[in-house]
Amino acid sequence: MSAAAVEHPCDGEPERPKWQEPESLLESASRLSEQLPGHRVEIIGGVITVAPSPDGAHGRALTKLMRPLIDAGLDDGESAVIQGVGVWLPSGPSDYAIPDLAVVDADFDEHPNDNNCYDPGAFRLVLEVTSGNYQNDLRNKVTAYAAAKIPVYVILDRRHGRVHVLTEPLPGGYDNHEVYAPGHKVTLPDSIGAEVTLDVAALVAAGRPSPKREPAPKPSPEPSPEPSES
Repeated sequence: MSAAAVEHPCDGEPERPKWQEPESLLESASRLSEQLPGHRVEIIGGVITVAPSPDGAHGRALTKLMRPLIDAGLDDGESAVIQGVGVWLPSGPSDYAIPDLAVVDADFDEHPNDNNCYDPGAFRLVLEVTSGNYQNDLRNKVTAYAAAKIPVYVILDRRHGRVHVLTEPLPGGYDNHEVYAPGHKVTLPDSIGAEVTLDVAALVAAGRPSPKREPAPKPSPEPSPEPSES
């Protein structure tokens, strides 16, 4: 998702009286979520980020990614495939993220944390489809998800037309980082609970926005008839 850092209240928001405690990061994030419906608000590394609503190609690619996970049986039994569920992160006292897609233990909702988020131990895989600020998914979230010990992190990098698969989380990032270009097939680790293979070319094509159509030229006005001589 595209994200922009937010470090101050929105313009026009009344300031708190000086005698009140300053607004916490979670309070700011909650307020922004209410003020910006359709946007995704997260706290990564102690910084609030706001991602606008994704475009249609983003949603199309996400559907392509969901299908093989569901076809493999990961949405039944001991696991579930779910969009937009929050994961609480140990990278900061208020950190949390909302991955585009996740494979979680079926009982994930029995392990809630603050701010409608869930314990990272219930997550088998998190997945992001990049938008404008792709560096947030390729850098900041790599560190955050690894610190949370989420076993598998998959990124569809729409900007560069590649799929990243990161495994073996360490405190500073993932020890194993594989990058796949169109023409390759990606088999995800068995640790997610089933054998799943992704077609990189199909995913990259699904995430590519359709070319903008040029508006049809307006017809030239008919010339006015010349006045006849009397």
